[in-house]
Amino acid sequence: MKLKKTYSYALWSAVYLTLLSVSITAISYFIFNKYLGVASILISITAIFIISFFIIQYRAERFIYRRLKKIYEDVSILNVNDLKKESTTTDIEKLSKSMQKFVEGKRLEIESLTERDSFRRDFLGNLAHELKTPLFTVQGYILTLMEGAVNDKQIRMKYLDRANKGVERLVAVIKDLDMIAKLENDGMKLNIGVFNILELIQNVFDLLEMKAKKRNITLQFDQVYEFPVFVKGDIEKIEQILINLIVNSIKYGNPNGTTFLGVENYSETKFIIKVIDNGEGIQKEHISRLFERFYRVDQSRSREQGGSGLGLSIVKHIVEAHDENILLKSTYGEGSEFSFTLEKAR
Repeated sequence: MKLKKTYSYALWSAVYLTLLSVSITAISYFIFNKYLGVASILISITAIFIISFFIIQYRAERFIYRRLKKIYEDVSILNVNDLKKESTTTDIEKLSKSMQKFVEGKRLEIESLTERDSFRRDFLGNLAHELKTPLFTVQGYILTLMEGAVNDKQIRMKYLDRANKGVERLVAVIKDLDMIAKLENDGMKLNIGVFNILELIQNVFDLLEMKAKKRNITLQFDQVYEFPVFVKGDIEKIEQILINLIVNSIKYGNPNGTTFLGVENYSETKFIIKVIDNGEGIQKEHISRLFERFYRVDQSRSREQGGSGLGLSIVKHIVEAHDENILLKSTYGEGSEFSFTLEKAR
């Protein structure tokens, strides 16, 4: 019968120790006994103890290493190159903690992969939906025109206008997707400079004035600023952040409301720029996911207002590329405050 692995280990250890004991006894008897007497026995015992210790330790570590290596080779998610001989030990508690730490790392890695796979499926589903809606809308209007409605000037212009809005939404989605792909794959190349953040905010106010007037929303500073406020950052990217946040406040703010912009000290080296609206606010369960791509609090209202559903995700990428923080406070029924930090210019 084939011996068990553990029996084989014990058998060969016993053989080695027996041979060692016989060798040392013979040497002691023929050489030392004649001259040293009792002392030779003590020397033999000490020699057997020391040499036995190193033999047992060496064989135990080698035995454990070979067993662990076999486990690593058999389990596909484990890489045998991760197993180091120096990490092998006969201290079972230490070995157990080491394996627990490794298993925990692999568990977190598997959870991360599972989460990313789930996110990928959600993203593809959302993307298909975002593209499908305007595509079918445009197709429907064009088919109606081709079937004879093109001869009616009033209907023709109305349907062409609606088809154009569908195309504009498609273009917005594609452009924002392209920007996010570049941010995630190539990283973001920043052109860092010093500029007056108050002047940039005013420029964005002017740019979005007509959009705000359509919903009778006022854009204004939270106070009168007597002096310029200089910050460091990529002025074009920071402008994109401001546009996205202010457009967001216009879309979801209450008609006849106000969007306030403010700049405050955040720390000795940072300013914080705040975008505050008195809209409907955001419920707590949505806040943690608000910066995900295509995530919408109110699906029907979001699509009615237009946009790609990627604005806040782009904001988050740009802020993080500056090594800054983006913050969100919201009270449902009262309004929201989006804010981000920027480095002070010195």
